Amino acid sequence: FFTCAASSTGKYHPSYALGDGGLVRHTKAAVALAKDLLGLEMYQGAYTPEEKDLILAALILHDGMKHGLNGSSFTVTEHPVIVAEWIVNEMNAKNVIGEQNAETLSNTIASHMGQWNYDYKSKREVLPKPSSKMQKFVHQCDYLASRKYLEVNFDAINYVGDRV
Repeated sequence: FFTCAASSTGKYHPSYALGDGGLVRHTKAAVALAKDLLGLEMYQGAYTPEEKDLILAALILHDGMKHGLNGSSFTVTEHPVIVAEWIVNEMNAKNVIGEQNAETLSNTIASHMGQWNYDYKSKREVLPKPSSKMQKFVHQCDYLASRKYLEVNFDAINYVGDRV
C-alpha cells in the first residue's frame, strides 16, 4: 500500500497517483474530497457523525489490498471484496467496530468501484454496484480522486482540525 502506484498500468489515475507512494496519495486525495464535500451545507444532516466516520474509514481502507493477498503485479479485480471480507472477519471478530459498522463498512468498500464491477478477462460481474447513499458517496470520492484532469496540491490539504 505505501509503496505501490494507484494504477499498475498508469491508465486510470492522475500523475500524482503514479509511482512510489501513488496509492497513498490517491487515498489522501479521496479522503480530502470527502471531507470537503461533507463540510458543504447541502450535506449537513445527510449523514450522522458515525456514518461520516465510516465514509472516511471506507476511503482510507478501500484499496488496502489492491494487489490481492499474494502481491500481484497488477490490480486484482476483486480487491474491494478482499478488503471487505477482512473487515468482516477480522475487525468484527475482534469487536473493533461492532457487527453493524463492520457490515456497513464492508459493503461500502466492496462497491467502491461502481460501474467498473466486472472482471476484464471473463467479462463477468464480480463486484456489487453502490446502492446506498454512503456507497454512492464513497464511489464518487474515489472516482474524482482518479480523474487525470484533477491535480491535488497535497500541501494545501488539512486533514486535522475541522470536523465533518
